[in-house]
Amino acid sequence: MPLSIRTRLTLWYTAILLTILAVISGLSYTLLRSRLIQDLDTSLLAVAQVVRDTGWAGSGGGLGAGPESALREILGPEFYDKFFQLADPEGRPRERSSHLRTETLPLSADARRNAAQGERTLETVRLETGERVRLLTLPITREGRLVQLVQVGISLERAQRTLDRYLETLLVLIPLGLMLAAAGGAVIARTALRPVDAMSRTARRISGEDLHARLAPRGTGDELDRLAETLNAMLARLEETFAQMRRFTADAAHELRTPLTALKGTIEVALRAERSGEEYRRVLASSLEDVERLVRLAEDLLLLSRLSVPARVERERVELEPLLTDVTDVARRVADTRGVALVVKERTPATVLGDPIALRRAVMKLVENAVRYTPRGGRAELALRVADRWAEILVSDTGIGLDPADLARVFEPFVRLDAARALDAAGAGLGLPIARSIVTAHGGTLAAESAPGAGSTFTIRLPLA
Repeated sequence: MPLSIRTRLTLWYTAILLTILAVISGLSYTLLRSRLIQDLDTSLLAVAQVVRDTGWAGSGGGLGAGPESALREILGPEFYDKFFQLADPEGRPRERSSHLRTETLPLSADARRNAAQGERTLETVRLETGERVRLLTLPITREGRLVQLVQVGISLERAQRTLDRYLETLLVLIPLGLMLAAAGGAVIARTALRPVDAMSRTARRISGEDLHARLAPRGTGDELDRLAETLNAMLARLEETFAQMRRFTADAAHELRTPLTALKGTIEVALRAERSGEEYRRVLASSLEDVERLVRLAEDLLLLSRLSVPARVERERVELEPLLTDVTDVARRVADTRGVALVVKERTPATVLGDPIALRRAVMKLVENAVRYTPRGGRAELALRVADRWAEILVSDTGIGLDPADLARVFEPFVRLDAARALDAAGAGLGLPIARSIVTAHGGTLAAESAPGAGSTFTIRLPLA
């Protein structure tokens, strides 16, 4: 079973805190141990210097109780837990503290070597009884010659007990702190994620039939508010997309219903009575026109649906000048029948990457529109230019033109303005949406400029190869 975000946050928080506490505890334990040893070394050095400076060392006499009592009187509590030993340069013990009884303090090879060089040695050693001792070996010289060694030691038992108690304290406080931190982390995670739960409940109530609901931001401007704004923007886009789909479906049904209704009516009238062969031929010819219109509409719908899904365009080098010539030759026949002059105003060689058939279809749609919505005696022009690493194909006409407020709408499927319907009732309003989809799939743009009664100019911009 997957863990919830709240549980994962709590576990991560606890694990990170455990790591931090473990590192800090280890460092503090090491630092405390180092400081304790450092304090012990300072204390041992003070005692050794007193022994050396009082002149007892090197006198050859026993220390007895008197000198030891004098040291206690001079050093006070500083001397109570320490013991010392005097040894000759070879390390043979002479006098020692009554604390040691019959034991002797060891002299390591490092201490002997350092003493020969006049340097003191601080080390941790273990006595014959197994007790661990911190030991200072201090050399005493006369006229540059080593005459005696002063060794002062202190048991590490008390320091070890202090470290053990500190470790026990850590072993109690760290788990307790972790439990409290885990509980606090769970509360924090629950509080922080409460707005997410509210968003989730609101989002579950939103469906494809009702996309008007929105997530309410808290007004704090934090990450959750930005998440709510992002989701609201996504819902707005979805609402617009669903609305476009509903409009598209309704418009498609309307466009399909018109020729189907006409086809049904023609056939029903023909079947009401006996007809001659010539009459049946006229009925079939009229029906064939409606069928052809339905076929064209179905093909355009299929093409538009394919173009609406992002797909990788098969790209090859396409020379636009021959493509423009081919489109002009085909469209000029239709233009001549409508009494519209179709000319190529400018030709600049340009090469792009793309699908030549799709690009030809896009240009042809624009030229067909220019010829279709230009009154008899008008003029349609094509131009091919190159500007700033872009190839531009311009299709201009002297037709009915468009209101600037309607320029954005003409690229929506099935949108046909009243003036366009008056000139051509056969169109379905899919030519410009198909052209724009093709150009967009090639990484280009399709823009329009127009004014009522002054004609229109559609510009295709494609990146040069």
